[in-house]
Amino acid sequence: MALRFWLAGVAFLLLVEPGRAFPSGTKGPPALGSSSHSVHYFSTAMSEPNQGFTKYIAVGYVDSQLFNHYDSITRRVQPRAPWMEKMVEEEDPEYWERNTEIEQVNEQVFRENLAILKDRYNHSGGFHTWQWMYSCELGQDGSKRGHYQYAYDGRDYLSFDKETLTWTAADSKAQITKEKWEKEPAFAQRQKAYLEGECLKELQKFLEYGKERLLRREPPVGKVTHMFLSEGREMLVCQAHGFYPKEIEATWRKGGEIMEQDTFRRSVAPNSDGTYHAWLSIEINPKDRELYRCHIDHAGLTEPLVLTWEAPGGHVGAIVGIVVGVLVALFLMAAGIAFFRRRQQEKAKY
Repeated sequence: MALRFWLAGVAFLLLVEPGRAFPSGTKGPPALGSSSHSVHYFSTAMSEPNQGFTKYIAVGYVDSQLFNHYDSITRRVQPRAPWMEKMVEEEDPEYWERNTEIEQVNEQVFRENLAILKDRYNHSGGFHTWQWMYSCELGQDGSKRGHYQYAYDGRDYLSFDKETLTWTAADSKAQITKEKWEKEPAFAQRQKAYLEGECLKELQKFLEYGKERLLRREPPVGKVTHMFLSEGREMLVCQAHGFYPKEIEATWRKGGEIMEQDTFRRSVAPNSDGTYHAWLSIEINPKDRELYRCHIDHAGLTEPLVLTWEAPGGHVGAIVGIVVGVLVALFLMAAGIAFFRRRQQEKAKY
């Protein structure tokens, strides 16, 4: 399986063929279920004012799980997932050492490129960053996607279109790099070949070894909350949390009609435990409140959740009723015990 590219080239081209982390053969792709999966690599160089030192960090993620890490302090690629350690042990014991050597080279390359960009943008000092992200994805519909992107100071710089083998420049400074890279057609062809071939094989291998965690199913827990707005309007908020994988379908419906245009959504976001949460809201007329339903569908559910908002008073009344019933039962039990004891005492007198 392919190792990470040694890519530099901002004012110059540094084109090195990818190393090999694992043999190309695999045991066959795992069952992907009804969700998509991806592997992402992120590399960042950071220069800080008055420090004279550029920090570098590189990390890899499968879906939302961090599996390896390198930084300019440890200067070692290290595992961040147990299944990754097992995979390396069984497939390629030299993986960590080889990747460490590559990242040490990348660290120097990124520092040089960041210095070039600071000069190109006339930035003599301050905090600046040079970032690179590439990924490949197996879609739930069988589609295959791949991306390369570069950014300077958090803004787009260059992005790669693997279908047209072209680079898109975000500004005139990035245009310099675009023209330089596109003079070497073989460079873009190698990027495309990696994204469509070795990167996907690598992802399948990760899923194979990490399937207990990466291919698990955790259903969402849902609830609907309510907010009062101005001018007699109200808002219903549908929340889903604790679910995995990331894909989820949630809609607000009024009398069976999907109210997509009136729905406000927040992007699905990760939780600290590796699961996800999401919410969607809709502004309503209080008169129509009982017509609204939140539908949630997810791979972890045997059937969709259908949720409505229930006034807190209903729950409070039920709780009060239960409490009163328990108190009455306890009172009757206590009275019965007292009566029984009195009868026993009366019998003892005779």
